[in-house]
Amino acid sequence: MIIRFLAGMGPYPALLPWRHHFGHPGFTVSESPQHPDSYYAATATATGFPDHPALGGEEHCDVCVIGGGYTGLSSALHLAERGFDVILLEANRVGWGASGRNGGQLGSGQRQDQWDLERHFGEGTARELWQLGEAAKARVRELIQRHTIDCAYRPGILHVAHKARMAPALERYVGHLREYYSYDRIHWLPRERLREVLASDGYHGGWLDEGAGHLHPLNYALGLARAASAAGVRIFEHSRVSTFQGGRAPIACTHGGAVRARHLVVACNGYLGKLVPQLAGRIMPINNFIIATAPLGEAGAEALIHDHRAVTDTRFVINYYRMSADHRLLFGGGENYRRRFPADIRAFVRPYMLEVFPQLADTPIDYAWGGALAITRNRMPLFGRLAGEVYYALGFSGHGVAMGTLAGELIAEALTGTAGRFDLLANLRVPAFPGGTLLRWPALVLGMLYYGLRDRL
Repeated sequence: MIIRFLAGMGPYPALLPWRHHFGHPGFTVSESPQHPDSYYAATATATGFPDHPALGGEEHCDVCVIGGGYTGLSSALHLAERGFDVILLEANRVGWGASGRNGGQLGSGQRQDQWDLERHFGEGTARELWQLGEAAKARVRELIQRHTIDCAYRPGILHVAHKARMAPALERYVGHLREYYSYDRIHWLPRERLREVLASDGYHGGWLDEGAGHLHPLNYALGLARAASAAGVRIFEHSRVSTFQGGRAPIACTHGGAVRARHLVVACNGYLGKLVPQLAGRIMPINNFIIATAPLGEAGAEALIHDHRAVTDTRFVINYYRMSADHRLLFGGGENYRRRFPADIRAFVRPYMLEVFPQLADTPIDYAWGGALAITRNRMPLFGRLAGEVYYALGFSGHGVAMGTLAGELIAEALTGTAGRFDLLANLRVPAFPGGTLLRWPALVLGMLYYGLRDRL
């Protein structure tokens, strides 16, 4: 009975049980309020870490944004560009959480595949959701270009089948996107063709999505922050919001001050904690991990993955990886469901990498880090309004580079009276985890163990 229940939770769609591109779980006691010692932090742009003051005293504005990741930064930027006076409050540093630690993949569509969206929401809504996904990718690329964000964007993501029985469904899905959604940027690669572009014998075919891409996630977040500041947004770091209230006169309080605003935006994702109890049971924070090898050299990187494509696979606990601009392999694999990270992240992730690329057995690992992402039960993002003028968007389930960015634009649209696209997502049914915050964690652990076992069998 318990396995039937867990299998029915829809933790991942039947076709695409992947895209756990990582971000970060609830705040772990051992983490510093500074950026973690990651490859991304080590290669942040020279002007990437301007100090923003902590909030002190009382401030007033039109909109107070809580959270300095993609959604909060995008909301602040788009609102400021529409003439709003905006204050952004970040508990640690801008881009400190998932937005500065993730796999950097800008994927197509939604977190559920189109077949599942058609089945759950109908063909009309599925098409609208596909268009939102396309708009999200376009917005990320437009922001990078318009604000000259140096984040090493590269096109192309490979999605590969780790079991032979999965390949036919992936190939049919490529045909479905091309025929019914007129998406001609995606191509099927049979096993022999895939082996020419990916130096691993563990896959049985896959698709190449040339309309998707990947980037340096922290530099992208820092670029959004610089653009928001230039647009007039007042950013306060080390200003954790302890309480807030909505109503006609919303207010957000930190240990050092308070912000009174006409509107509030909650953009905390996996670090929501207990700030909004009515939302906490509808998301689940989980830990995920990445390592970065020593530089492989241009020839070594090209021999491993042709033309700097990013890669994801069909495992339930996904492997996702890509080459950095300086020819390192950035490899994400493994996750845990505890409150703390493994004591040795390098040793935890390295076996996953060697299963894919045994030829890297003697390659040093220079960086290893972890973080948390927020997932929802059906893996669709959680949008909506609370009583009073409080908007929220979170639970991107590993699809946050694209949809987290778009969320800010949709919130700005809603606040200026054009709420159609925001309401499309807000009206989706995103069920709570059974048992709320009390039972969601043990239920998720059992479910992940079950699906992890299926990966291995």
